[in-house]
Amino acid sequence: MPEAALPPTPAARLRDILQLRFTPLFAALPARMLEPISPASPWKRLLKVAGYAGLRLVGNMLHKVRNPDELRGKVWLYTVSQNNYDALHFLREARPDAVLVAGQSKEIGRYNGQVNRLSLRRKLLYYGQLPGVYRALRRTEGERAWRFFDLIFNAIGYYEVYRRALRHYRPRAVVFANDHNDDARALLLACHAEGVPTAYVQHASVSTNFPPLGFDLSLLEGQDALDKYRQCGPVRGQVELVGMPKADAFLGQKNQRPAVRRVGVACNTLDNTEAIRETLAYLLREFPALTFTFRPHPGDPRDFSFLRQQHPQLLFSDARQQNVFEFLQQQDALIAADTSTHLEATLLNLASLYFRFGTHAVADDYYGYVAHGLVPRAATLPELAALLRGYQQHKPLDLYQRATYYNATLGTSDEGHSRHRAARLLDKWLEDVA
Repeated sequence: MPEAALPPTPAARLRDILQLRFTPLFAALPARMLEPISPASPWKRLLKVAGYAGLRLVGNMLHKVRNPDELRGKVWLYTVSQNNYDALHFLREARPDAVLVAGQSKEIGRYNGQVNRLSLRRKLLYYGQLPGVYRALRRTEGERAWRFFDLIFNAIGYYEVYRRALRHYRPRAVVFANDHNDDARALLLACHAEGVPTAYVQHASVSTNFPPLGFDLSLLEGQDALDKYRQCGPVRGQVELVGMPKADAFLGQKNQRPAVRRVGVACNTLDNTEAIRETLAYLLREFPALTFTFRPHPGDPRDFSFLRQQHPQLLFSDARQQNVFEFLQQQDALIAADTSTHLEATLLNLASLYFRFGTHAVADDYYGYVAHGLVPRAATLPELAALLRGYQQHKPLDLYQRATYYNATLGTSDEGHSRHRAARLLDKWLEDVA
């Protein structure tokens, strides 16, 4: 991508980097979900900025990065989360020149000690941009610039520091598993500016609220993802449909039980605590013969220990310690709202049911799973019970076939070999761009 095609000013770059933060969808998130990201109180936002400045900006300056791997000339696998690591690690195994990389101090869950770090010690030097950037964003984004002032503050300097890192290390390419987080988008723009080839491995279901696909090579799971990205804007570069690499080891172990006996209940940070409590109480009362396992999202900070006290028979899955497929292997059915776990469950031939925990207006069939027939929807607890009773009596053995639109290798000779397909395509692409 030529330099002229990049956002021309620091404010324009920040707007590109933070574009998901300035959408109506983000602003409409429930207060309990938005609060830890960007507090509603201006004073708390200022305190958050002060904390970031002290702990991250100054803290990073005081700690020199020492990496176990050589980064110069390598293929970088850039991770921003534990899920990203899981999605990209297969390339680390497939390519001796691939190294896992994250920003300094980035939280990668249980893999914190297993990734190389890009120094952010110089990020503090770019905060002279802040007054001009804020004024420009205030003109284009209005009140949202002040509402998310702390996120603007946090994002400043990523682009410039990452450009410097790219010039220093000259990686052969950078492979992403995230296309919308602030630091990932900053690195993507930096790669475009420095002429470093970029690739993308889809790590979860996508939505039409994502930024346009902006990589030189995009390895998507299926037609659903490509159709959605086309709605997001122009699709850049080469696109290949490769299935779901992280599911390879589990697709040969589809659930063959003819009836549901074990039910997983998964929630995310959008779901209402009281609605979760009511739903579990109802299900445990209505289905005493079934075994229920509750699994909060790995990023959910809420304390659900009260559920253990109220329901001693309820099992728990720790998403920070147990892989989602390992969790699903222990279930026959899944109940959840807006989560890509529905797709993963269907791939393993679980009976997956869409049920919203609460009435927030942010997402309703966010990924289109109900609309495209992947999973049935229950609008009320009695409807949920009726669906579950049907599967308790009989669970079909071909439920996984509903996922063909989402996973391009399902039912083909490449089923269960998405890792090999993705690695082959990446190898060929790297040869072509060398």
